[in-house]
Amino acid sequence: MVSRLRVAVAGLALVALSGGCGDQVAGRDRLPSADAPAVPSFVGTVPATVPTPLPSVPTAGVSAGPLGGAPAGSLETAPPATSLATPMATGTPRTATGPPRFFVAAPPPSARFPEGAKTAVHAPARAAVHDAGTGAVVADVPLPEGVRSSWHQVAATPDNRTFVMAGWTGPRTPLRFFRVTLGDDGRPGRPVVVPGAEIDAGHIVTAIALSADATRLALATPLLGGGGRISVLDLATGRRRDWWSGADPLVSGLAWAPDGRRLAWTAGSHGIGVLDLTREGTDLTAASTRVPLPERGLRLVESVAFTPDGRDLVYGAGHAVERVPADGGAEPRVLARPEVPAGASLSLRFSLDGTGRHLIFAHGAEAFRVDLTDGSTTPLPLGRSGAGEPPRIAW
Repeated sequence: MVSRLRVAVAGLALVALSGGCGDQVAGRDRLPSADAPAVPSFVGTVPATVPTPLPSVPTAGVSAGPLGGAPAGSLETAPPATSLATPMATGTPRTATGPPRFFVAAPPPSARFPEGAKTAVHAPARAAVHDAGTGAVVADVPLPEGVRSSWHQVAATPDNRTFVMAGWTGPRTPLRFFRVTLGDDGRPGRPVVVPGAEIDAGHIVTAIALSADATRLALATPLLGGGGRISVLDLATGRRRDWWSGADPLVSGLAWAPDGRRLAWTAGSHGIGVLDLTREGTDLTAASTRVPLPERGLRLVESVAFTPDGRDLVYGAGHAVERVPADGGAEPRVLARPEVPAGASLSLRFSLDGTGRHLIFAHGAEAFRVDLTDGSTTPLPLGRSGAGEPPRIAW
């Protein structure tokens, strides 16, 4: 969280997905105006262990007028996109054949202010493929034309071969997404840009997730004036489907179910929701169910992942890794309490491998590989990938 604030101060804020991505359809739900009723968020607990439907976003008194000076047509003010008629990812999942051999670290461009200067100088940084056993750099990830640097977002398929990451095109310019496939030796192939998917300068994307069949990318963005949005993009066409909420907290984690029909999302200390992608409409809360979690003080939940069979969710609650049925039918159980270095974030932002046995997270210039069968934690040096702001990593 601290690293994000530093980046924001340096003028490197990410940006919200362009309303021009995919066809725009008239007559869709619109964002609530300032006088629209508030929507309850994930606060408190429920007594039952069965998930309960989340309340619907009010549709009375809504408007598409600019919020906070944002230009009309931006993601924050445009009607939710519905050009992607089938947001589900029902192709053949890419499954793991064993423990991951590689991971990708995506650092953001670093910023510094020369003495006496009011404008930051930005140093681009490339994403890199690392050996999952040693942390050694295998190869740099090539950038598409027009993309100057990687950014703080990367996601992977369970087979440890296909990755999608964000690419920064420069100060006050859009962010783009691109896909890279690794060979058996870990060498990345030519990057393929996701068509039409740009994040306009001045806004942020808080989480991304890649479907198991590598056809869909999910991403989360906050909205000006409060609330947030989850979007699903078709990687081949750029067509998009949005779900939005007028009041839910910032979405910090996303995860696809193996069947491609559900999308889990986390909201900090407010818990986990599971979005049913088969539901009609663009209302995030109405299309989601809540997974009840026990209330044990303030515990931030930033990451979530489905187990390979799709039945359970693995999530980080503070520095503990826990597992709970995706339907909320039982109490969570602790899988591991990884050893974390001094000064680590209050919560784990991790990537679970395709076998469901190992997870990895980063802090400073190191990655930390956790074996969930015995809770052992192995540090892996990141080399130049950890030279600036801590990268996001995925395998």
